[in-house]
Amino acid sequence: MASPTEQPGPTPSRMAFDTPLALKSGASMPAYELAVETYGQLDATHSNAVLVCHALNASHHVAGIYDGDPKTRGWWDNMVGPGKPVDTNRFFVIGVNNLGSCFGSTGPMSLDPATGRPWGSRFPVVTVEDWVDAQARVLDRLGIARLAAVMGGSLGGMQALSWAIRHPARVAHCVAIATAPNLSAQNIAFNEVARRAIITDPEFHGGDYYAHGVVPRQGLSVARMIGHITYLSDDAMARKFGRSLRNGGLSYGYDVEFQIESYLRYQGEKFSGYFDANTYLLLTRALDYFDPAAEHGGDLTAALAPARARFLLASFTTDWRFSPERSRELVRALLANRREVSYAEIDSPHGHDAFLMDEPHYHDMVRAYFDRIARDLRLEDAPRGAAHGRPNLREVPPAGTAPSAREST
Repeated sequence: MASPTEQPGPTPSRMAFDTPLALKSGASMPAYELAVETYGQLDATHSNAVLVCHALNASHHVAGIYDGDPKTRGWWDNMVGPGKPVDTNRFFVIGVNNLGSCFGSTGPMSLDPATGRPWGSRFPVVTVEDWVDAQARVLDRLGIARLAAVMGGSLGGMQALSWAIRHPARVAHCVAIATAPNLSAQNIAFNEVARRAIITDPEFHGGDYYAHGVVPRQGLSVARMIGHITYLSDDAMARKFGRSLRNGGLSYGYDVEFQIESYLRYQGEKFSGYFDANTYLLLTRALDYFDPAAEHGGDLTAALAPARARFLLASFTTDWRFSPERSRELVRALLANRREVSYAEIDSPHGHDAFLMDEPHYHDMVRAYFDRIARDLRLEDAPRGAAHGRPNLREVPPAGTAPSAREST
């Protein structure tokens, strides 16, 4: 039996869409399916929906466990659920597996209806903007005109920002955590090295390895090792592994010597057993391409001008892949547009992965923000002009007055 704070067993579903999706590249995605998972109950006015956008190797399975198996726990289960910061007793949470992923939505492993064979290398390049437009169709199907909030970390945070820009009337709050307005040259470089590891694997076969019955496992493993290094801080690796040797002494060879080497190889091998190499290429390219300011001559303020949401942004002090300065860029641009912004810069030793961790100040901050969203929803639902004059939203202190996690330490 589930504990009081355990999600009841979620049931994923697939939504089929027959109308082609126009992609940013100019290509078009014909009929496709998206894997979707929901938590909580949609209220009578359909106003309590929260869309959670996933990062690179996650999926629609945000929270809860399948069939009582703790190994199947959702990737953000510590954040989303009954009594948790995003409380599913109050909010209807939606997880969507992005187009091109390998966890149930149409992707390179899926059969191309035109050929009857896996899409493989012919699957079109997709962008953050394409994902957002596909997610909007999911909301249409669910009868949700406006989100109480859209939320994500890392690549998911980019999607949340894109939602606020592309569909401003449909977003009340945008929660973007450990993210950036675009990737730095260094980040693009890391992604390129990871992609080259995959593409140069002899088993890659130009992306059509399915037909050969093989997987570019070595390349995908190395790609994951490279990526995993960037998700951790030097402090976190030093604390967890230091220079500890696996067998207590040096062997003067090139096999695994240090514990950190053993850890990275394990992570790489595990990842290569469940993730699709073509999907890794697609998702890292989407990361590279995200740059809403590019269409405005590099002016981030102009890029964010359409947004009407209130914003919560959070960064972590040891996150060198999506550093706090990148979140501050977003804060400055939003303030220049006179948007309401709460910003938290959280002390954490965990690097980029901190957004998935049980950081108390971080979780308290998110909880307080969603408490405020819930209060606002009750005010919006209350009748106007009642005898005792219930306040409207303009009479309520703005969300930006909530203390940041740094201020509360």
